Amino acid sequence: MSVQSKAAEQFARQLFKLSVVDGAVSPNQVTGVLQYVEAHKPSNVVLVLKAYKRLIAAELSRSAAVIEHAGPISESIQNAIGSALTAKLKRPITTTVKANPQLLAGIRVKIGDDVFESSVASQLTSLAENA
Repeated sequence: MSVQSKAAEQFARQLFKLSVVDGAVSPNQVTGVLQYVEAHKPSNVVLVLKAYKRLIAAELSRSAAVIEHAGPISESIQNAIGSALTAKLKRPITTTVKANPQLLAGIRVKIGDDVFESSVASQLTSLAENA
């Protein structure tokens, strides 16, 4: 890694820290950071912004859960899953639902790179692998 890209990465991390409030990315803080960058044009501004974007995207993916389901899922169940994940992970989690016809029954929850699954399909796959 070159000296310029290392400095850009360090500056992007500082900007990222300013963008997180109470464990979540704050849209107002991000707006302020981007206005600052636009007004002051740091050296290697493109490298800084690319690194900043990557850090923000990674943090947002850690706080967004996609609930895949086989059948209908009510809003109260979606909210209950979101509340349980928020309590378990100790950070605010937002949820979205997505139908997945490949699941026979049950749900799969993806948060960033983590997958939590409780479906008939996963149980059948597990049984087949252990047999």
